[in-house]
Amino acid sequence: MSKTEHILITGAAGQLGVELTAQLRERFGADNVLATDIRDNKAVSASGPFEELDVLDKARLVQLVRDRQIGTIYHLAAILSAKGEANIPWTWKLNMNGLLNVLEVAQEQMDGGNKGSIEDYSDSKHDASARSNSYSGGIQIFWPSSIAVFGPDLPREQTPQNSPLNPTTVYGITKVAGEQLCAYYHRRFGVDVRSVRYPGLIGNKSEPGGGTTDYAVEMLRAATRGKTFTSPLKPDTRLPMMFMDDAVKAAMDLMDADAGLVRIRTSYNVTAMSFSPRELLEEIRGHINGFNVDYEPDQREKIAASWPDSIDDSDARRDWKWEPAYDLPAMVNEMLRPVS
Repeated sequence: MSKTEHILITGAAGQLGVELTAQLRERFGADNVLATDIRDNKAVSASGPFEELDVLDKARLVQLVRDRQIGTIYHLAAILSAKGEANIPWTWKLNMNGLLNVLEVAQEQMDGGNKGSIEDYSDSKHDASARSNSYSGGIQIFWPSSIAVFGPDLPREQTPQNSPLNPTTVYGITKVAGEQLCAYYHRRFGVDVRSVRYPGLIGNKSEPGGGTTDYAVEMLRAATRGKTFTSPLKPDTRLPMMFMDDAVKAAMDLMDADAGLVRIRTSYNVTAMSFSPRELLEEIRGHINGFNVDYEPDQREKIAASWPDSIDDSDARRDWKWEPAYDLPAMVNEMLRPVS
């Protein structure tokens, strides 16, 4: 990021957005990181500049990018898996049109209006390091995908980077389409867009956003309050997970990487740990005696059953040296720190 360029975050009031905003402001200075969302949130507006922004309003997005000299966009605004099933048309509209607006703004801001052509960016002789020359003056984009892109026909253990993408939710469908849209804008126009497929994210500084894996946050909170938790998943349903500090680190590490090292322009598999509700319960009981969980699987169990048990993220580890810091014991210890 140059001295004249600033960072814009969409969906900054969300679970990932709150913590990413804080980390970016600590690194680059509060005045250089503009947080945006559809409504004010004191968690982000109290520490730096904040603007209300609906990502479907492209004119407003363009105005902020130009007025604030934005050079990097972290586009986080989205409707997640469980909430998405309750409103399919709105989930598609927000998730897809919001991403398209961000990609279009980046395309339009390329140096000299040179938007490239299919021939410019699709020929195999133009590798990523050569393409990086086209990014000068362009907007760099981070966009999160998800393990929701996977479906029931995949290898459930150590799911490879290149696996069938046949999701069972509208959220997952928007993520598959979004991955391809990102790769297309990179290939055709040279837009420097980067992405990771997040597993379930666990943090304690903001409210969960309506995802299937949010049960883990809810269970940990119930434990700190001394309440029995009712799990929406079966006891042995394992899912890939990640502590929020590692989620922020993954985004920032990928954005820091030299363009020539970023080989995958759909989305990288990343993970940190895998566990089931039963395994999380046992880890919590190591800190809080007598904590209990009841099991009443609902529609979230059906969604979780179509997702991997564990993820192979060797491409991210090789290409840009991805390495998580938190495993299950470290994550639970951090989440329960106030009561440990």
